[in-house]
Amino acid sequence: MEIETASSGASDPGATAVITHRVCENKQAGYEKWLTEIAPLCKKAPGHLDWQIIRPIAGLTSTYTVVIRFDTKAHLEAWLDSADRERMIEEVQPLLLEGDDFFISSGLDFWFTPSGAKAKLPTRWKQLLATWSVIYPLVLVIPLLVLPVLRLLGTPDYHWLDTLVVTGITVTLMVYVVMPNYTRLIRRWLFD
Repeated sequence: MEIETASSGASDPGATAVITHRVCENKQAGYEKWLTEIAPLCKKAPGHLDWQIIRPIAGLTSTYTVVIRFDTKAHLEAWLDSADRERMIEEVQPLLLEGDDFFISSGLDFWFTPSGAKAKLPTRWKQLLATWSVIYPLVLVIPLLVLPVLRLLGTPDYHWLDTLVVTGITVTLMVYVVMPNYTRLIRRWLFD
């Protein structure tokens, strides 16, 4: 199994694996059951921090994305290479259209990872421009929309509270809504 790694610094900032599985039609129930079996094994692995599942949209996609975070790249790789995970991957193979595909990142590179882990990453300057071009309008618009709502709800006018809410909404939109769609839209430019 080939592991492609994004940036890594001198100190280990932790690591994230983005795992994609395209599930065969009418096999989602079996895959969901499999997730309930592998999740506890992953969560008890040394260094495990977080486990998130992004399920497919019915009728549009068959892809499940599992995002796991560990405190170090070494702990993450130990889990990915573990006998438990290897056994579980063998067990799920009949339910998948393609094999087990994952990408390890120790930074924000996962926003720019195409659906296949074997694809190259865009250059850093393109990642910078893409991120900046999304963050700039969000930090201009989100406060204009959110702050009046907070005042209507009767929340006090505290700068730190406003900033907490605005940045929380901005990051959530970036990770779950804007960047996945935006990177798909500018994919040709990003990966030229």
